Amino acid sequence: MNKHDSDRFAEIGTSAALAAGDLLKRRFRTRVDVRRKGVINLVTEVDLAAEELVVSVLRREFPDHAILSEERYAETGRAPVTWIVDPLDGTTNYAHGFPLFAVSIGLEVEGDLQFGVIYNPVLQELFTARRGRGAWLNGRRIHVSGVSDLDSSLLATGFPYDIRTSEENNLGYFAEFAVRSRAVRRGGSAAMDLCYVAAGIFEGFWEIKLHPWDCAAGYLIVREAGGRVTNFRGEQGSIYETECVATNGLIHDAMLTILKEGRAPAADCRRIP
Repeated sequence: MNKHDSDRFAEIGTSAALAAGDLLKRRFRTRVDVRRKGVINLVTEVDLAAEELVVSVLRREFPDHAILSEERYAETGRAPVTWIVDPLDGTTNYAHGFPLFAVSIGLEVEGDLQFGVIYNPVLQELFTARRGRGAWLNGRRIHVSGVSDLDSSLLATGFPYDIRTSEENNLGYFAEFAVRSRAVRRGGSAAMDLCYVAAGIFEGFWEIKLHPWDCAAGYLIVREAGGRVTNFRGEQGSIYETECVATNGLIHDAMLTILKEGRAPAADCRRIP
C-alpha cells in the first residue's frame, strides 16, 4: 500500500465516520424505533441508517473492497482490503439516552490493520490511527498512561449479551479485578474503552465474546499509542478472536495472570453467525 492509497483511505474513512456520527447526534434522544436481536441485544433504526451511510460512502469510493459490518453486511471471506464497521457501538446506551457511544471503522489490508477511526459525536472526540504513524485525538497525539501497578489502575470492561444464560459471563473476572485495582468502569462501548486506554484515561481493558467490528479500529489505536493488545494467553491474537486484553503495557502481565486462571482458550469467530 503506497502513501497515496494510505492517505486516501484515511481521508474517506474519517469522512464516513464523521458523517455517521453527525447522523447519530441529530437523532440522539429523539423517538427512534428499537428492536431486539436478543433478550438484551438491541438494534435501532439509527444503527441501520448509520450503517447504510458508511457503507454507501465506502462502496462509492472503493467498490472493490470488502465490508464487514455488524448489522447487515457480513462479507467474511478473505479479501485484500476489508473495511470493518460498527455504525453504532453502544446501542443500548443510545436507546436509553446515555451519551456514550461511537462510530468505529477499521481497515484491514492483506490481514494487517492499517487504519482506524472512532468518533464519539456527543463529546466530539475523533480518535484516529495509522499503522506506524501514531494515534491521535482531535489532531493531538496521544499515549497510554505511565501507571505501572494494578492496584493504582483504572480498568474498563463489558459484559456479553448472553450474560443471563451463559456461565462465561465475565462476572468472575469483574469481581477479581474490582478488588485488585483502583476501580473498574463499565461504560457500554468497547470502542470507547479502547480509545480511553490509548489516551491514558484507563490503564487496562478486558472483554470476552467480542466481534471484529467491536475492536478492529480500537486495537490499532491502542497499539499506535504505545499500548499492548493480546488475547488472554498473552499472544497477539487477532480481531477475529473473541477475547481481548488491552493495556498500557506496564500492567499487562499482572492482568494476564488473573485472566489466565480458569478458562479455556476462546473460539475463533471468523465465521460469524
